[in-house]
Amino acid sequence: MTETNRSWVLDSYPDGMPEAGNWRLEEAPRPTPGAGQVLARAIYLSVDPYMRGRISKAANYAAGVQLGEVMHGGAVAEIVESDHPDWKPGDLIETMGFGWREWAVLDPETTGPNGLRRVDPSLGPIHAYLSYLGMPGVTAWLAMQDIGRAKPGETVLVSAASGAVGQVVGQIAKDAGARAVAVASSADKLAWCEEIGFDAGVNYRERADDLADAVKEACPDGIDVFFDNTAGPIHDAAMKNLALGARIVICGMVSNAGTFDQPDMGERHLRRILVARARMEGFLIFDHMARWDEARRALAAMAADGRLKFKTDRLDGIKHMPQAFVNLLTSRNFGKQLVQAGPDPTA
Repeated sequence: MTETNRSWVLDSYPDGMPEAGNWRLEEAPRPTPGAGQVLARAIYLSVDPYMRGRISKAANYAAGVQLGEVMHGGAVAEIVESDHPDWKPGDLIETMGFGWREWAVLDPETTGPNGLRRVDPSLGPIHAYLSYLGMPGVTAWLAMQDIGRAKPGETVLVSAASGAVGQVVGQIAKDAGARAVAVASSADKLAWCEEIGFDAGVNYRERADDLADAVKEACPDGIDVFFDNTAGPIHDAAMKNLALGARIVICGMVSNAGTFDQPDMGERHLRRILVARARMEGFLIFDHMARWDEARRALAAMAADGRLKFKTDRLDGIKHMPQAFVNLLTSRNFGKQLVQAGPDPTA
């Protein structure tokens, strides 16, 4: 067992699109758990779009990362030492409160997203607890249940459709009998979306000059559900193609990562919302922690039945954490972006 702990701390706030140089790698002695605590080693570390808000000086829905502080983030980890009666060495956990580091002392009594959740390898590969069995999948399932509510024959448009949330949304839509349309950044990503069941796709980079027309071609009867993971020009194109009674799920704004602290400028769509009698609602998983297990059971059942497939993009070694995050924000990843920080005992 290594005696050192490598951690990525925030070194500077980004001015525009984050760069790897906004973080620095620090090395310190491996920590020791105190009374009622556990020591866990990272196996898989996650990068997610919400982290862009955590490294902004602007106010956000959750506390940001301060300069010199370990970068926030989720992990699948193994407990190595425990001073808590409910947890023992060898237990596998998932938590959003681990951070970009190799070792972490955790408090099992913590509640909410930073609390500890058990990982059951029988439900799927353990890294799936950071993807379709974790926050992205749970987000997709609950937002579609509560806001999207896709019905047979409806059209569901999904931006960032090959990403961690988007690919699950599309398959949930298909499972409900709806027609799923993908928006993604490359032919390879659209080909994957087709493989997992999407009915049509739009390459937003190839059709940047006439994106609204491209969306109309793919959604000739209009959009009944728009699951928005990006904001920006894709949002504007979708809003011009709403069907009567459309539901719009605002889940992410990754296209604004390079202009995060600037006003979100674009077209105003109030008349289109009015004419379509559309409903637009933001969704944050942190408001729905009580239903996490409910969603996970549903997603595990879909995967077991072959109704849910998932692509993961994995880099090996904690040294890649900043670059993995930049890859995510610039669409250079393919699927859920993870970093493997240590050995997987189930592999």
